[in-house]
Parts: sequence; structure tokens; C-alpha cells
Amino acid sequence: MEENLYLLYFAGILALGISAQWLAWRLHLPSILLLLGFGFVAGTLFQRPDEIIDRHVLFPIVSLSVAVILFEGGMSLRFAELREVGPALGGLVTVGALVVWGLASTVAHFLIGFSPSIATVVGAILVVTGPTVVGPLLSHIRPSRKIGSLAKWEGIVIDPIGAVLAVLVFEFIMKTGEGATWYTPLWSIALTIVVGVILGILTAYMMIFALKSYWIPDFLHNAFILAVLLSVFAVSNYIQSESGLLTVTVLGLLMANQKQIPVRHIFEFKENLRVLLISCLFIVLAARVPMENLFQVGWKGLLFVVFLILIVRPASVFLSTIGSSLNWREKTFLCFMAPRGIVAAAVGSIFSFELIHRADDLGLISIDGTNEALLVVPVVFLVIVGTVMFYGLAAQPVARWLGLSSPSPQGILIAGADRWIRELAVVIKSAGFNVMLVDTNFRNITAARMQGLSAQCASILSDFVSEELNLGGIGRLLASTPNDEVNSLACMEFTHLFGRKEVYQLSPWDSGTGKRQSVSDHLRGRVIFGHGLDFYKIARRVTSGAQFKKTTITDEFTYHDFQQTHGESATLLFVVAESKLRIVTADDSFVPKAGQTIIALIDSRPELAKPSPKAPSSEDTPEANLEDESPTRPVESES
Repeated sequence: MEENLYLLYFAGILALGISAQWLAWRLHLPSILLLLGFGFVAGTLFQRPDEIIDRHVLFPIVSLSVAVILFEGGMSLRFAELREVGPALGGLVTVGALVVWGLASTVAHFLIGFSPSIATVVGAILVVTGPTVVGPLLSHIRPSRKIGSLAKWEGIVIDPIGAVLAVLVFEFIMKTGEGATWYTPLWSIALTIVVGVILGILTAYMMIFALKSYWIPDFLHNAFILAVLLSVFAVSNYIQSESGLLTVTVLGLLMANQKQIPVRHIFEFKENLRVLLISCLFIVLAARVPMENLFQVGWKGLLFVVFLILIVRPASVFLSTIGSSLNWREKTFLCFMAPRGIVAAAVGSIFSFELIHRADDLGLISIDGTNEALLVVPVVFLVIVGTVMFYGLAAQPVARWLGLSSPSPQGILIAGADRWIRELAVVIKSAGFNVMLVDTNFRNITAARMQGLSAQCASILSDFVSEELNLGGIGRLLASTPNDEVNSLACMEFTHLFGRKEVYQLSPWDSGTGKRQSVSDHLRGRVIFGHGLDFYKIARRVTSGAQFKKTTITDEFTYHDFQQTHGESATLLFVVAESKLRIVTADDSFVPKAGQTIIALIDSRPELAKPSPKAPSSEDTPEANLEDESPTRPVESES
């Protein structure tokens, strides 16, 4: 190929991958389906990766990419989650893994026709699930905290376990003629665990010490950790084959759960890198699979996928969770959460290449005149496509049927619980939406609970809120404390959880003052209700008699009629349409229609709604006017 064609090829892979990710987001489909589809088409219409990139270069690149993906997965795990899911997780990654391995190997032998040795390798490869698929599915489904944590932990922990199991089986087969015994895999398992855990712990403490001691400048943090990550992965694999996957998972887990250095910026970098790597890897690996090999597997491969979904997964879940605290609903949901991902694709591709080149030495039989090693990758990719398609489409309806998820959570996490916030929360709750209040003032929290509201006494910026609080059914943040800086920090903190679209804050008291305003625009969430309508103005209006009212717009009583009735004093805050709650932002030009319900702030005296000419001070808003909440303080209320 000419140099320019190489450039076009590599740039095209990246363009296809990102296009598939964007299209999947627009269509609300699992991105892996489109990535695989684009890859199969690219392999058919253009040259395959093996014809451009030498296998001895391609597979190390794939392995290093998988290491980054597993490290990022490990960084999403929290030890605190193990209190609820520990016993069930232990069963799933031990007993459940053995059940999957045994049943999948048996069916691969008798149904597809693999020899016992190849069937055992295929069964071991399919033990893995895949954080690259499980994570996005959980984000889309939003199950309850307990079952979501369990599915996330299983998807990440089972990957190195399945990969190591596949390597051990593969090595045992390769050494069968060299006097290998059953003690060989046991010794390999022990060595893999020792190498992976020790290297992971030592590397984690080394990185923590280096960063804590400020030996690494800020601009090198991400590059430093990436270099260390890839290096320790390579060293671990050099010492013990495939132990690197366990090493990087342990490394990510320890980095995420230590409290000595901040790692949010590292996690965000690795998360972005993961999207980029997945987009390219699936395209490249799928392009390596000849379509004729997929068709050659035929109906036997489809039956194999059906057996994995309907028999193997339920058997592994129910057998491995006997005696656990999971109820039947949670166990049923887990039966619909076992899609295979990039680890299965990568490991299957690497082992298939080795098996093909050792086919004569191993005496592999032929299936319909084809070397059975050639069918390992098509079978694995067929399982990936089938499981992702089934679980991606079925998991959400099943979770809703079981009452374990809020697919489009409409609830609001509100930072602050002052008087007017409580009154607004009561109206939102009466409209049928979940509301959770968080405040540092215990009197506010007590008052909120007496009004029947869910409330927690904590700082909105604490780890307790982001990691411990059950946010089931909550899908957005409304930062409404009297401190604009705290509101902005809260929006920044919860952007990673809810997304930039669903973090809102009140207008700062000094909005419109230009470069001297207290918080820069790029540090804020979406401004709600209107520019200039800050905490203090709302508090004064409510203290003076304004009320939050819920009104249904009809053909007879239009929104125009509503405005004429209440004049300029009515401030539109929320719109309820088709069981969804829309928060009105400062830049929103939305006009409510018939059949929708609005929540508005209506003054008893219209002149109170006029903007104040200056920012409030302690003299403008005495504490006695606002009961005991002191909204003029420039900090969150303290107990």
C-alpha cells in the first residue's frame, strides 16, 4: 500500500468507530453492535487488518489496549459496595464461572463439533462478560444501587479470571505432549494470583507515593500513569502469561479506593481513552473475521448462542447465588446481564491465531473440511453479537418489569433544604416525582422529613452523597444553596454521574457583572428559572407570601390565559409532560401546551416579582424574615 492509503486506512478506522458510537447514542442502541457491524463491512469491502498490520504487532497493541480498559474498569469499583454484594459476587466469579465453563464447553463439543480440547478453550473464553458492554447498559438501565453494583463488579472482576482460565487451559493443551499434569494449571493459577496481586499493590503504592510527594508535575499525571500502567502490564505478562490483566485490575481498584491523592482527572482521562480504544479495537478485530466463516458456523452457532442465553447464564446465576441475600427479582435481572465484550474478542483472536499455526502438532480435527481452529473466532464473535443484541434489547424491559430500574429517571437531587426549597419539593413530589434533599443544617433536614420528604444531613460535596446515598430514580441535580460557589462545585462533582445536560443551579446573585462575577460561566451548571432569579430573590418572595402552584394547561385555559391571570409575577419553573419533568432553564423559550402541567412561583403581590436593583445584604434580608435559615450567609447552612 502507498503511504497515503495507510493514512486513509487508519484515519478511516477511527472515523468509523466514532461514527458508530455517535449513531448508537442517537438510536439508543448498544454501541458494540454498530461497531461490529461496521467492522464486518470494512473487512468485506476493504483490506483486512492482517494484510496491513503484521499479527505480531497487532496483537500486542490489542493486549495493551485491553489493559487500559480493565484498569479503567477497576477504577470504577468501590470497596464500600462489597458490603451488600460481596457474598453474591464471590459465588458468581467462582461457582458461576465454573458452571459457564463446563456447560459452554460441553455444548461447544456436542453441538458445534469442536474437539474436547478446543471446546474447553472456547468455554473458558466465554466465561468473561465485559465491562465495555455492561457499564453502558447499566448507565442506560439505571437499576437499583445493589444490583447495579453487583453487575458492575462481576463484569470487571470476571474478565481477568476468564482470561487467565483460558490461558491456563490453552497452555495445558499445548503442553499435553510434553508431560503436563493436572498440577501444571494449579501451579499456574497460584503463580498468576501472586504475580498479579503483588505487582498491582506495589505499583499502586509507588504511584501514590510519587504523586503525593509531587514528584510528577500536573501536566504529566495522565501520561505518567499510562506509561506505568502499560509497563507493569508488560512486565507482569513477561513473568507469568496473562497475569497482567489481574495486575492492572488490582492497580485500578487500589487507585480508586485510596484517599491520599485525587484521581478524578485520571479516571476521566482513562474513560475518554477507553472510548477511543474500544471504537478502534472492535472495528479492527471484527474486520479480521471473514464473513464466509461466520456463515459456515450457521445454525449451530445460533443454537449455541441461544443455549448460552437461556440455559447457561440462568444456571450459573441461580447455582452460584444459593444462600445469598439476593431475591428472585435480582437473580432474574442478573440472568439478563451477561453480554460478551472486548476481552472475549481479543483473547479469542489471539488464541485462534496460535491454534491455527499449531493445528498439525495438536492433531486438530476438521469441521466440514475446515480446520476447527479457524472457527474459534467466528463462534466467539457470533456469541458477542448475539448476547449484546439480546441483553441490550431485553435487559431494560426486564428490569422495569421487575421493578429494579428507572430507565429515564426523573427524580431530582436538591442541594439545600431551606424553607422555600422544601415548599417547592412538596409540590414536585405531589406531581409524582422523586425528590431527595441534602443539607448540612439538621433543622432543615428535620423540617423536610416532617413534611414527608426524603432528606439527608450531609454536604452535597461529600463522598457520602456520591458514593453511599441511594440515588435510585434520581436523574438530575438542582444546586440551590445560598452559596453560588458551592452550587458550581456541586454541578462539577455530579457531571460525571448525571451528565452536563442534567446538572442545574440557581442564577448567581452577581449574574451579569462580567469578568468580576463570583463564578465563571464554564464552571457552572445550567442556570434555571431565569437569569437574576437567585436564591435570595426567591426566598424573599416566598417569605412575602408567594406560593409554588401546580396548574394544568388545557384548551380552555391556555398558558396565555395563565400569564394574563397572574401577570409578570408568575415565574415558570417546571413543566410536566407525558410523565416527564422538564426543568425550565434561563435560556429556555419553551411554551407549555394543552395537557401539560406547570409548576410556577406566583406572588401574592405582583410588584414583589420585580428585580432588585442590588445584591442582598444582611440589612436587606434580616434573618427573622426567613425563619431560621439565614439565606444571606455566603456559605451552606451549618448545623
